[in-house]
Amino acid sequence: MPRNADFNLLLPLQALLAERSVTRAAERLGLSQPATSAALAKLRRHFGDDLLVRVSNSYQLTPLATQLYERVAIAVAASERVFASEPDFDPTTSDRQFTVLMSDYALSTLGPAISGLLDAQAPRLRLYVQPTTRENVDAAHETLRTADLLVLPHGFLTDLPHQDLYSDEWMCLVSADNPDVGPTLTLKQLAAMPWVLTYHRGTAFTTAAHELRQLGVELDVRMVAESYALLPAMIIGTRRVALIQRQLGLQLSAGGRVRALPCPFEAAPLIEAMWWHPMNDTDAGHQWLRERFTEAARIVQR
Repeated sequence: MPRNADFNLLLPLQALLAERSVTRAAERLGLSQPATSAALAKLRRHFGDDLLVRVSNSYQLTPLATQLYERVAIAVAASERVFASEPDFDPTTSDRQFTVLMSDYALSTLGPAISGLLDAQAPRLRLYVQPTTRENVDAAHETLRTADLLVLPHGFLTDLPHQDLYSDEWMCLVSADNPDVGPTLTLKQLAAMPWVLTYHRGTAFTTAAHELRQLGVELDVRMVAESYALLPAMIIGTRRVALIQRQLGLQLSAGGRVRALPCPFEAAPLIEAMWWHPMNDTDAGHQWLRERFTEAARIVQR
């Protein structure tokens, strides 16, 4: 650690990199412009870099500042978590902020129950919900140093504390007016139909699609979405098919424009779980949050 590191400059650094303006950074920090300008001067001396450079009528980040942007956000979030720690946690009075990463499917399933529980039991608590991405899942050990929970099915993560929440089944989603599809589907039809897949890259995948490939069915992938809720927009009025979780599929098909049909193969059930960093195992507030997600899962499974 550099001996001349001034941690009081961490928040000004974050504000300056985010706002790219001394004026806006000062407003964000509640400081005067001269004080913010002085902080920028100190930061420039510390890093030996301009950090912000004027281009035409605006400022842009230098290559070093661009590298620092995410690191600073992580450092600030980590410091906030340190100072939010407390020996006891009273949900009725706490205004603590929690960050949870979850897909739109998990949010549509658990969201109403979680929202109701927090409203009734912790009216001042703040919950930030962010989407899961391939990047934050692949770097889950680091992601969960600043995020509190990652709601994700089994099959992607290992070596992290977790708790199963609920199980769900896979179904096939087709347009309600698809003339080629009756009340059921066959493997032969799935092999011939154009597909819409979700999370179709790298380590991001839909487990049931992986099982289809193991059965020798090569999917003709025409469209890819990193959102389950977008699937109907890509299917309505077409001959395309997609895999969807049963709970979400029944919600989406209620409008009558898509149909959710049983899979014509034995698809292993999806086991949704919550994952967290081991440093939060004994944190009283974090334990309370995990209990609420478990309670919400019980409500969903009734």
